[in-house]
Amino acid sequence: NPPQPTELFLQEILAGGGTYGTIDLAPMLMFTPDFSEDGGEKGKGKREKGEGRRVGSAHRSDIASYEANSNSQMQLLPVKTIPGHFSQAYDASERDFRSVFGWEDDPHRRNFAIGQPIDMDVPICIDLNRFVERSNGIFGKSGTGKSFLTRLLLSGIIKQRAAVNLIFDMHSEYGWEAVSEGASFSTVKGLRQLFPGQVQIFTLDPDATKRRGVRDAQELYISFDQIDVEDLALIGRELNLSEASLENAIILRNEFGKAWINRLLTMNNEEIQEFCEVKMGSKSSIMALQRKLTRLAELKYIRHTCPHNYVNQILDTLDAGKHVVVEFGSQSNMLSYMLATNVIARRIHASYVRKADRFLQTKNPGDRPTQLVITIEEAHRFLDPATAKQTIFGTIAREMRKYFVTLLVVDQRPSGIDNEVMSQIGTRITALLNDEKDIDAIFTGVSGGQNLRSVLAKLDSKQQALLLGHAVPMPVVVRTRPYDADFYAEIGATAWDEMTNAQVFKAAEAARADLGF
Repeated sequence: NPPQPTELFLQEILAGGGTYGTIDLAPMLMFTPDFSEDGGEKGKGKREKGEGRRVGSAHRSDIASYEANSNSQMQLLPVKTIPGHFSQAYDASERDFRSVFGWEDDPHRRNFAIGQPIDMDVPICIDLNRFVERSNGIFGKSGTGKSFLTRLLLSGIIKQRAAVNLIFDMHSEYGWEAVSEGASFSTVKGLRQLFPGQVQIFTLDPDATKRRGVRDAQELYISFDQIDVEDLALIGRELNLSEASLENAIILRNEFGKAWINRLLTMNNEEIQEFCEVKMGSKSSIMALQRKLTRLAELKYIRHTCPHNYVNQILDTLDAGKHVVVEFGSQSNMLSYMLATNVIARRIHASYVRKADRFLQTKNPGDRPTQLVITIEEAHRFLDPATAKQTIFGTIAREMRKYFVTLLVVDQRPSGIDNEVMSQIGTRITALLNDEKDIDAIFTGVSGGQNLRSVLAKLDSKQQALLLGHAVPMPVVVRTRPYDADFYAEIGATAWDEMTNAQVFKAAEAARADLGF
């Protein structure tokens, strides 16, 4: 019988002595001691370190990298047993966190502090080199701050020069500025403002971009001769295209080449009838295809012909080491977004395959392609089981790591993404999810991940996320880093050309003082 609420003295006597609480702990990481480099422990330390490396490689898991994000000599291992009786328990110190997760200013590594543990003020870093070498995902239900998380990571990649980014910005949130979440209206800086000399904006809606006050945005147009049947297959649902229409589109392409859409849109009934009699096509399917393709001509960025190849201009910008944001403006409906992203990404894919093949032939470091990260939103529309094997994004997710291209997928419905693609996602950064199917999808292909299911359901709806996978030594829940003025100062490039002479001279004096002059 527990003491009554008024029996405070009895409560104090029993608390901690006669009554106990139980807690469930899930050990995630085991590490060996950091042996010194002198004395009798030196040989022993090396021996245990070698044994630890073999154990780690034998039990490699997709739940974490089990590699420290620092140059610490400790070996990180997955937990295969529980601590022995009478083992001492300690709170993790800042030094422990730095040894495992590293620190952002480490000159020997490309670490980025994405947040802090829930109850500590210690930075949690991800290894950006490991992050960009595989495709990754940012997941969470609507309103959990996926866009802010994405901006954080993209800023880190740009700052640390881990890769170049191609960002398909569906809602114009990453390039110049975005509306901040909260009761009062305010805006936050986009990547172009943080890194003015390193980010280039291309826009599919120049008028909308100018109205938003964006400077130096490049116009971007796509011509009909750049659209292939594969692109139409991806947007078949939006255009309500039948399989018969797509089969006849192949017949038209084989006959007229790249100009097949322009030719089809100018054909009259007699010409279609004559074509079908000669080429064994279906008149009704071709006429239906003709009607539905007229919707594409209504898109602002579509041209019958383009004298300038804008996709090649994007490639040249990426080759120069700059990051590209493609803004859609008012053209942000799914038909427009899926068509443009697929057309551009297909040509990026072809270019990088050629570059990678040349590098493998020459072995010349100068021919090595720059690592590229392609960011897409509403990823389940590109990577659902019905289309993932046909679209270029499915190909990139499955195979392009060896061609130096990876995806950063942003989505609120991970259950809509093909299981094979989800199993290729290296690092998963997940905000709050409530749907059981979505939670199951997060742990697709992750051994041991089911123990973390309850963690996702208990996250706060804002500024909390679960990190697991290739770029972190162990799964961890973090309070995500604020995207605010302090972050701008820490991460952004200094816009010297926009500063007054007095501000530049003041900064120069501070730099001289730092150097001891």
